[in-house]
Amino acid sequence: MVFEKVREIISEQLNISEGDVTLETSFTDDLNADSLDIFQIIMALEEEFDLEISNEDAENIATVGDVVEFIKQANGLD
Repeated sequence: MVFEKVREIISEQLNISEGDVTLETSFTDDLNADSLDIFQIIMALEEEFDLEISNEDAENIATVGDVVEFIKQANGLD
């Protein structure tokens, strides 16, 4: 469920097909997202999942899977 919502947010923010987003997808290498794109995605994720992603945490997020794992850990999900 977390992955599906994350994929939906990323596809909306970057105006791409949800099919282009997998757990292994890299924001910079595969999606060509720049720092503003990533900032907007993080803001949308924080709002959707009611959490805060620090700049330090954001720097450690390279793939969609990283985001999903961060959200699961922050919300105590498996």
